[in-house]
Amino acid sequence: MALITVVDYDMGNLHSVCKGLEKAGASAKVTSSAKDLEVADAIVLPGVGAFDPAVQNLRERGLEEPIKAIISSGKPFLGICLGLQILFESSEEGKEPGLGILPGKVRRFRPEPDLSVPHMGWNQLELAQPKCLLWEYLSAQPWVYFVHSYYTEPTNPEVCTATVTHGSQTITAAIAKDNLMAIQFHPEKSANVGLQILSNFVSQVREKIAA
Repeated sequence: MALITVVDYDMGNLHSVCKGLEKAGASAKVTSSAKDLEVADAIVLPGVGAFDPAVQNLRERGLEEPIKAIISSGKPFLGICLGLQILFESSEEGKEPGLGILPGKVRRFRPEPDLSVPHMGWNQLELAQPKCLLWEYLSAQPWVYFVHSYYTEPTNPEVCTATVTHGSQTITAAIAKDNLMAIQFHPEKSANVGLQILSNFVSQVREKIAA
């Protein structure tokens, strides 16, 4: 059984993510230990909250360099919500530098009439790369659950695998680059679609183990 570690840095409900991974057929472990990350088959970096405390907490726990090394090694990695945003270089939400694993910035939604911020609730994905393995067995425009006030703006648009439209603004909802995948929405709150996405990630981890 694939062992997937869920990074604990005091930013969100990690156990709901663990339950989702376990339903998807993996063994999930919450940890803040770099050694646990190194021996796992894959890493999930979830997150709820603000950008600056998130990157500060990772650095205080000595997890920034291990995470970068693990991604460089080719180990499957999934970021969720804030765990997507902190992969980038900087955010309009704070002053701390991000991990800088992906070039680009995190932006706040532009004000417009009747636009609710945060973007909260169910919305439909537009799959920019339908063949991305995360989207296997999903419909063309699956509904998923969002809670966020900021979104990522990658320098390289080719890493964007799905978008979502809120008001008149179409923003990045998911990215993928080799073994690195990350999503803005919450799969653990997205019912059967979210479970299928986690199952697809677990299937990729199993294939990596078997290779």
